[in-house]
Amino acid sequence: MTRFEVITGMAALPRRVFDLSLEVEVHTASMAGSGERVIGGVTSGRMRLGDTVTWEATHFGVRWRMTSRISACEPPGYFVDEQVTGPFARWHHAHHFEPDGNGGTVMRDVIDFAAPFGPLGTIAERTVLGWYLPRLIRLRNDHLRRAAETAC
Repeated sequence: MTRFEVITGMAALPRRVFDLSLEVEVHTASMAGSGERVIGGVTSGRMRLGDTVTWEATHFGVRWRMTSRISACEPPGYFVDEQVTGPFARWHHAHHFEPDGNGGTVMRDVIDFAAPFGPLGTIAERTVLGWYLPRLIRLRNDHLRRAAETAC
């Protein structure tokens, strides 16, 4: 299993960043480069505790589907999404939102994941997924930051 963290500062209040992070449309817009779209579960609006959504996207030239559930939620401090079904042996993404002391937010993403296929999956984690997934989270966070800071 692999763990990584991405920390992103935003000039917007934690509640705003938290709320936007749970918006289906904000997420799909942030992942437009992979053609991500919703194909099941909550298809629009803000996700809530217990909600599931099935995403479909293309990565590495392969179309993937992942159903995730909001498994923990304490507004505006954090929420967790976890894979229910999909390409990973494990996917646990904790989103933390803290005031930065200057009217903004420090958002910290903590992702624990494991690729399937035992030792081959471990190799994939170390050689490809270990750099690719943090890059995706940073792309998402850049989009989220622009959205949060634009309409403050």
